[in-house]
Amino acid sequence: MENNLYSLCKKFNTDKLELGYVELYESYFKPLREKKLNILEIGVFRGASIKVWSEYFINSTIVGIDINKVDEKVFNTNKKNIEIHQGSQSDKDFLDKIISKYKKFDIIIDDGSHYPKDVIKSFKILFSSLDSNGLYFIEDMQTSYNHFFYGNPFDLKYSNTHMNFFKHLTDSLNYQEIANPFYKKNIFDSKIKNISFYHNLVIVKKGMNTKESNLLINNSYEKRLYLERVKQKGKARFRYIFRYLIILRLYTLFLYFINLLKKIILFRY
Repeated sequence: MENNLYSLCKKFNTDKLELGYVELYESYFKPLREKKLNILEIGVFRGASIKVWSEYFINSTIVGIDINKVDEKVFNTNKKNIEIHQGSQSDKDFLDKIISKYKKFDIIIDDGSHYPKDVIKSFKILFSSLDSNGLYFIEDMQTSYNHFFYGNPFDLKYSNTHMNFFKHLTDSLNYQEIANPFYKKNIFDSKIKNISFYHNLVIVKKGMNTKESNLLINNSYEKRLYLERVKQKGKARFRYIFRYLIILRLYTLFLYFINLLKKIILFRY
């Protein structure tokens, strides 16, 4: 097909071809191609990929941000549906201005610095601006394993890398199932439908995720056991309260403090 994503990436010589992202992008973008969207790409560089999005999503507004000034005439990015802003992806004031201007984005692509702190900070700030059912793409995740990009190839499980950030974010898919009555929801809980991991690429799909647990009530297994016993016997008795809501909850609290102590001893915060 003429002007499909592959041909456009080839036309503008973007590295998304050699990195193997094009087929994945096509599978996500093809149903959205004719829609009127707001698309944000972090990292413009010489404008290759932003020109791809401009011609692929002809009915959409393509917003690019880059820490360096992009000469639109030199890189031929002065298209009617492209808007480029200079600023850092880790500058909250700058990103807040972008959010204030465009309100919501349907697609966000992080092809910026690829440094863990920048990737994580951008995601935390921009997630609120991602529309319902919006898609957030994080490219070049391999830098998470490279100490020259401030990644960590030596502590794969507990280092503060962006790969570990997104690994831990999968808990938000199942926050209802965390059997900890002291658990407090974070800003991502109930707002993520899916997280997909590919070679060097992570994709987060935003959306309501409020399905209740079949085991817990408000993150409490003890409360479910208590209510089921009351339902079976027809009335609440003190021994049920004592057994399920006091003894079992004290046991959960004991395990909570044991794990908290372990985290402190092993410096795993």
